[in-house]
Amino acid sequence: MTPLVAEVMLASPIVLDGSATVDEVRTVFASSHVHMVLLTSSGHVGEPLLGTLVREDLLGPEGARGAVLPHARLAGRTVGADLLADDVRRSMQAAGQRRAAVVDGDGLLLGLLCLKHHGGGFCTDAGVASRRAARRSDADQTKAVSRAPRT
Repeated sequence: MTPLVAEVMLASPIVLDGSATVDEVRTVFASSHVHMVLLTSSGHVGEPLLGTLVREDLLGPEGARGAVLPHARLAGRTVGADLLADDVRRSMQAAGQRRAAVVDGDGLLLGLLCLKHHGGGFCTDAGVASRRAARRSDADQTKAVSRAPRT
């Protein structure tokens, strides 16, 4: 049987509180691995989703300041947790999307649906955690090498 969106979503997406600033979100987007930022009232899954942001939402002047919420949107960026994952995958591919916020019937944020680059499946929490750990390890090794005494 085809899994539901709730079964293949990332349960720990990047969520900021609704009072986040443009600069704060740009800092999060400094990582090339972050493609969508989600906004809720206090920055937690399980709260009403206030908006979603992708880099293109912040293409205005680099000096833009202030609240980021006016730049966020929901339309076309959310999917229901109870939908069939394969149906949503096909729809996302047709629309050229790789990320969608997962919400329940009341609009509460449950997670993030992340389509893999090749389009054949979905990102997993374990895979994301593994890549984060590898990046931290690489960064730690780089720091250690740069601190090594020169002879």
